[in-house]
Amino acid sequence: MENLRIIHTETIRETVKQLFCDANYFLTEDMRQAICQAEASETSDLGRKILGDMQDNLRIAGEQLIPICQDTGMAVVFLEIGQDVHISSGDLTEAVNQGVREAYTEGYLRKSVVSDPLLRTNTNDNTPAVIHMKIVPGTQITIHAAPKGFGSENMSRLFMLKPADGLEGVKKAILSTVLNAGPNACPPFVIGVGIGGDFEKAAILSKFALAREAGSHSDKPHIARLETELLESINRSGIGPAGLGGRNTALAVHIETYPTHIAGLPVAVNMCCHVCRHRTAVI
Repeated sequence: MENLRIIHTETIRETVKQLFCDANYFLTEDMRQAICQAEASETSDLGRKILGDMQDNLRIAGEQLIPICQDTGMAVVFLEIGQDVHISSGDLTEAVNQGVREAYTEGYLRKSVVSDPLLRTNTNDNTPAVIHMKIVPGTQITIHAAPKGFGSENMSRLFMLKPADGLEGVKKAILSTVLNAGPNACPPFVIGVGIGGDFEKAAILSKFALAREAGSHSDKPHIARLETELLESINRSGIGPAGLGGRNTALAVHIETYPTHIAGLPVAVNMCCHVCRHRTAVI
């Protein structure tokens, strides 16, 4: 037990609070560069203007500490908890939710969570968060905060393909999701894809894929090639910025994979808008 490290829930609460405020006020540098590069490469005059307006919006949001988007999202948190960490002074889940609560109330972020999916009563503090926990080696906790707006979330899809559908079936599922989303998911998109696992694992993979650095590639060569191919195909669709035409329909396609059953080929496609908010901290 000599390598055991104690981390207080107060540290977790404060970190979560700061991450969600920062994610809603400031775009990460990788996303800022992706939008800037899209503007430089855009062939449509209208598309180029829209991408310029998006950058103006980002600048104003950061300068005035106002949200990048009016939909400040449902709070999604990925926790990678070192197995040699002891969390003290309270409940971990409550610490995360308290951080979210304070970010959305004190940071004047829109509160969009309802306590029951049918009765629709607002919780008035944007909790509870959607929390995914993973135990990893080490003495640190990595926190990924991802506010997820539902304009794009509602256009996401899960496919339970058969192994015989193969690579072409996977491509068809992803491309059909993007084309059906059209302007409704606020292009240019970042597209997270999860392939493998089971019903819920594929969906979690697709959400986590959105937290990757924009334009990064899988370390598996065949998956990296697929990411590049899909991005090129999507950008030939002509949907363009804000769905008004152009070459920049997507900024990135990120694919995560996991082993699966001999009888299955799950594919989840998580659509995300052009801001793709995410922040990470290690404590």
